[in-house]
Amino acid sequence: QVQLVESGGGSVQAGGSLRLSCVVSGYTYSSICLGWFRQAPGKEREGVAAIYTGSDRTYYADSVKGRFTISQELAKNTVYLQIHSLRPEDAAMYYCAAAASSSVSCNTEFRVGYWGQGTQVTVSS
Repeated sequence: QVQLVESGGGSVQAGGSLRLSCVVSGYTYSSICLGWFRQAPGKEREGVAAIYTGSDRTYYADSVKGRFTISQELAKNTVYLQIHSLRPEDAAMYYCAAAASSSVSCNTEFRVGYWGQGTQVTVSS
């Protein structure tokens, strides 16, 4: 069974940084799209970053380009989201996500097969 477990959320002042982590287990595919989505209260869930594990190619939403970096550490089955220059509008529940198969097209709004439980990011001004 595929499991995604996030960590690293917290409360940070605007302008600060955070690194979110997601440990992926139970996967049989060697190349897969992994990503991060976020949802703020009253707003729709949006994809912010994705990475195709086979090529290391990354994708970012326009709203986070230059401030967010997605990366992977294959030896630890972990995907990271490094966030810099946090803004109040970045406050949300952040979810790690994985595609259901390697055939899913990878982009920030890829078709998700598995979700993590989420980690909360709060930004104070």
